[in-house]
Amino acid sequence: MPTSDTCCSVVPYFKVHEGQLEAFRELCARFTEATSNESGVLYYGFSFDGDEVHCREGYEDAAGVLAHLENVGTLLQESLQIADITRLEVHGPAEELDELRGPLMELDPQFFTLEFGFRR
Repeated sequence: MPTSDTCCSVVPYFKVHEGQLEAFRELCARFTEATSNESGVLYYGFSFDGDEVHCREGYEDAAGVLAHLENVGTLLQESLQIADITRLEVHGPAEELDELRGPLMELDPQFFTLEFGFRR
């Protein structure tokens, strides 16, 4: 049974530069505050394992992802001064991913097409 779910999840992993972990934590707080007012966000948060950081984020659809990127673009650029993205995945149904391929091309993500499943 194919999915009718339009949810898109963005899965970035960061490697924080030496000596910059506290500065990156401060940026995470700013990212979270900025994102908390977005209407298309389903969940958002940061997980840490030493200097490796994962941002767990999900959006109602591709429009939610694009609105988020517009909202936090300056913060993202600031974060890339003190950390590197080591892996970036984008998960969602094909129709939603098609809307994200062009705008996200510069970040070189790996796209995973959601084919089966549900969301409550």
